[in-house]
Amino acid sequence: MPSKTRAHDLAAATPSTRDRYVDLLRVASLATVVLGHWLMSAVTTDAHGRTKVGNLLAVEPSLQAVTWVLQVMPVFFFVGGFSHALSYRSLTRRSQGPAYAAFLRARLQRLLRPTMVFIAVWGTGALAAQLLGGGGALTDTAARLVAQPLWFIGIYLAMVAFTPPLLRLHERYGWGAFAALVAAAVAVDVLRFAADVPFVAFLNFAFVWLAVHQLGFLRADGRLRLPALLALGGLAAAVALVALGPYPLSMVGMPGEKISNMSPPTAALLCHGMWLVGAVETLRGPGARLVARQRVWRAVIVANGVAMTAFLWHLTAMLGVYGVLLALDVPPPAPAGAAWWAQAPLRIAAAAAVTAVLVAVFRRVERPSAAVAAATARRASGPLAALGVTLALFGVLGLSTVGFGGLLQGHTAVLVAVRVTAPAAVLTAAAGWLLVEAAAPRRGRAG
Repeated sequence: MPSKTRAHDLAAATPSTRDRYVDLLRVASLATVVLGHWLMSAVTTDAHGRTKVGNLLAVEPSLQAVTWVLQVMPVFFFVGGFSHALSYRSLTRRSQGPAYAAFLRARLQRLLRPTMVFIAVWGTGALAAQLLGGGGALTDTAARLVAQPLWFIGIYLAMVAFTPPLLRLHERYGWGAFAALVAAAVAVDVLRFAADVPFVAFLNFAFVWLAVHQLGFLRADGRLRLPALLALGGLAAAVALVALGPYPLSMVGMPGEKISNMSPPTAALLCHGMWLVGAVETLRGPGARLVARQRVWRAVIVANGVAMTAFLWHLTAMLGVYGVLLALDVPPPAPAGAAWWAQAPLRIAAAAAVTAVLVAVFRRVERPSAAVAAATARRASGPLAALGVTLALFGVLGLSTVGFGGLLQGHTAVLVAVRVTAPAAVLTAAAGWLLVEAAAPRRGRAG
C-alpha cells in the first residue's frame, strides 16, 4: 500500500490526460464484490452443534434480485479491456514491433505474484492442519471456499492472453467483433438448452467474458457513444431472458441450483454485463468530477495499490471472524433474521479490519521490484510466456474448483471434463508462473 506521502506524490504527478474514472471503477467494482461476499456469507449451527457454511441468497431467495446490482464483476473485466488496450499499444510503440511477451509479463506481475503467495500460504496451512490431525469437515469447507475467488484470476489471465489478437479484430471490425462474440455466446446457449449438446456451455467462459472485455476496447477508442442505450437494451434483454427462458434470477452462483448464470456464464449474464457497463458509462460525468477531487483520487491510488491482495484474502478474513465467534461459543443468529441483520455491520467491520491486517502483511508482493519492471520493458520470449500463462490459467482455475481441502486424501473436482486435484493444480500454476518469469530477457539483451 502506498504511504500517504507516496500517494500524495503520485496524485500530484498524475497527468491531466489520465482517465481517473476508470481507476475509480476498478476499485469500486472489486470493493462491491468483496462487500457482497461478506454480506452473503451465512454460517449456522444445527441442533447437534454442527457448523455449516451457507449462502444468504439460498436462505432468503427474495434477495436474489440484489445481484443485479451487486454482481459487478463485468465492470472489472470491462475496465480490464480498456487498460489492456492502452498498455499493449504503448508497449508496441516503445518496442517498435510485437510486444506480446512483454505485455504478458507486465500485466501478470501484479496478478500472479500475490496469487502464488496466497496459494503457497493456504496450501501450506491446509497441509499442516491435516498432518497435525486438525482436518475435518469444517476445515475442508473453509479450505474449499477461500479458493473459489481464484476463478476470477483464471478468467483474467485468459483476457490478458487473448488481448493482442482480439485487439487486432477490434481495430479491424470495431463493434462487429463485439457482435460476433455476442452471437457466439447466444449460439452456445441455444446448443446447450435446445439441443442439449454436452460440454458446449463451457465455451461461454470465453465468449461471455471476452465480449464484456471487448467493450473496454470500444471505450478506449471513444466508441461507446450511447451508453444509456446499451444499458436499457442490456437490461431489457436480461429481464426477458430470465422471465421467458431457462435462466435463474440470481446473477451469482447458488448452491445446488440446476442452472447457473455464472458457471458456466449465460447469455443472460452477458446482457447483465451490458446493462452494467452502459450504466457506469452513463454516470461517467459525475464520476469523473468526483474522482477529480484530490482527496478522493489519493484514496483511489491507495486502494488500487492493494486491491488484488485484499480481494484474495477477504474470504479468509470473514471465515476467520466466524471462527473466532465459534471458538468463543457465540452462536451465529439465523440468517436473514432481525438479529442477523443487526450484527451484519459488526461482522463486516471485523472482516474489514482483519483484511487490512492481511493486506499489511502481504501488500509488498503486489508491487513488482524496479528490476522486474525494467525487465518487462525489454523484448522477452513469446512462446515461453504463452505457455506459462496457459499453465497458470488451468492451474488457478483447477484450484478454484477443488480448493485446498483433502490435500492428503486426493480430493478431486471436475474442471470442464477433466478431473483435477489440489496438488496437481498447485504444481501447474507454479510451473506456469515460473515459465512467465523465465520468459524475461537476460540482463543486457535488448532483443
